[in-house]
Amino acid sequence: ISMEDPDDSCPEEIPGVKEALKNNDTAGAAKRIKEYLEKQTNVSLNIAITGESGAGKSTFINAFRGIKNRDEGAAPTGVTETTSEVTPYPHPDNPNVTLWDLPGIGTKDFPARKYLKLVGFDKYDFFLIISDTRFRENDVKLAQKIKKMKRNFYFVRSKIDNDIRAEESVSDSSKEKTLTKIRDDCIQRLKDLGIESPRVFLMSSFQLHKFDFSLLQETLERELPKDKRDTLLYVMPNVNPDVISKKKKALKVHLYLLATLSAAAAAVPVPGLSVAVDVAVLIGAVTHFVHAFGLDVQSLKRLAIRTAVSYTELRDVIISPVAAKEITKELFLKAFAQLGGAAGLIGAEEVSRFIPIVGIPVAMSLSFVTTYRVLNFILNQLAEDAQKVLKKALV
Repeated sequence: ISMEDPDDSCPEEIPGVKEALKNNDTAGAAKRIKEYLEKQTNVSLNIAITGESGAGKSTFINAFRGIKNRDEGAAPTGVTETTSEVTPYPHPDNPNVTLWDLPGIGTKDFPARKYLKLVGFDKYDFFLIISDTRFRENDVKLAQKIKKMKRNFYFVRSKIDNDIRAEESVSDSSKEKTLTKIRDDCIQRLKDLGIESPRVFLMSSFQLHKFDFSLLQETLERELPKDKRDTLLYVMPNVNPDVISKKKKALKVHLYLLATLSAAAAAVPVPGLSVAVDVAVLIGAVTHFVHAFGLDVQSLKRLAIRTAVSYTELRDVIISPVAAKEITKELFLKAFAQLGGAAGLIGAEEVSRFIPIVGIPVAMSLSFVTTYRVLNFILNQLAEDAQKVLKKALV
């Protein structure tokens, strides 16, 4: 169906849309598509971060959210227990994604036997149980209770970078051997305490692009429901090229719906082009693309602080006209007109190819095709820019 990668970007069917379009009920089709897209945008995801005091829970929360421990809004860190109550930390790019910093299990105010009730178990989609040394009996008790309640949990062995440095200072053991030794020790320890087939992810919150963070992301991708999987993917740090490619693929699924909605509700003519678009819908979509790839100004500034690569250096590798800018109506229409003028060069399909597939009335077809092609071009360009920024940041 699509202009590129035809097998991996087919939109899912929204009940009533095709019928409405075939009956020239563009308002009804637009209403259904808008409701669907709004529902997708507002999916909530609640991640519980728990473990004993000093394990690195707060540092992980900050790293996942792309901020440093001393930044405003960071979860407080320290060698003693700094979390005395259940504390939510919304993701800066999507407030519907919340990481919950839970007090350490087995403390005076949060004894193991009452822990899940006290922290409000029902609200969380999954649990990350973090330890910076050996997993202990309280960690296992918690995992067993979570399993009994039919929720997923994952063991995270934190501060792996410290272990590697310590091992290198006293032996000639390779990094791979050290990691294998730690992983095997964790798994055996959890088995001895009664956990069948434990899954342990080795991690450094200061180096998410290394060790098992990508493996954890892939595991969550398999085990979360699709809507929550995409919500998590869009806020995932760009730790490797594969994450960026997955974001592009997931975002591409919505291009047909966005183009159909824009054409159905077309109100604003694009200067220089014989098409009209719903500017508000498209600005919202492109803004979402930019944030998902971490190419908005604030995300780039946070990345610059985290990696010690200047904001200017990161910005200089970007070519997209909508990245690292506030996307106003004027900016968007200018970019749309520039890209739309070349839209005929992007793919060789004729307008008629789309009409029987999506059921678009002829009057809408030019706006639809031009909008799809421009959005597709913007998405591809942003994905390429994200790859270049990642490469620059990891130099």
